[in-house]
Amino acid sequence: MTMINGAAWKRLWTELGAHTIDGGVFNQLVAAYSERHRHYHTLQHLRECLAHLDAAASLARRPAEVELALWFHDAIHDPRRDDNEERSADWAASAARAGGCAADVAQRIRSLVLATKTHQPASDDPDTRLLLDIDLAILGAAPARFAEYERQVRAEYAHVPEPDFRAARAHVLAGFAARPRIYGTDAFHDALESRARRNLEASLSAPG
Repeated sequence: MTMINGAAWKRLWTELGAHTIDGGVFNQLVAAYSERHRHYHTLQHLRECLAHLDAAASLARRPAEVELALWFHDAIHDPRRDDNEERSADWAASAARAGGCAADVAQRIRSLVLATKTHQPASDDPDTRLLLDIDLAILGAAPARFAEYERQVRAEYAHVPEPDFRAARAHVLAGFAARPRIYGTDAFHDALESRARRNLEASLSAPG
């Protein structure tokens, strides 16, 4: 099982073919996911994502690149800004290049992180589909975990007035519910699609 520790970090960079393993970046990422203003985009979410990747690694074309993208996909998260994914993607690519990864590896990792901005794959790349399914797996979580997730997201946007938050949140969730498929891979679709739609329906129909 992938863990959030130095050994897992070193193993990942070795798999990526890096010649430098920067423990400082690991510490910076752990500190970022532990920021006090975060409630959902935390180490809990990162651990859940890495656990999903462990279970579905065989679906990845380049699993180490997907894994590093997951480490960085919410590395920068400021609820008051709309460029978090771009900044996280740039950090990921910069770290990959500084570690000695090839330029094409760094670019693919950057593209993976950027895809989480819209959760709409720009290509038919299986690694992008897998990463997005992992990030959206929370929608298909057990009802208790989904309810916790909703409370956590609300806490991150505590600065937004309730009517505005509810409208924006409903827009986001309705967008996922309107898709023909929420999950791009057959594995995640078969496992989580039905429960995700039930969770979305319950959230969207909750009294305001």
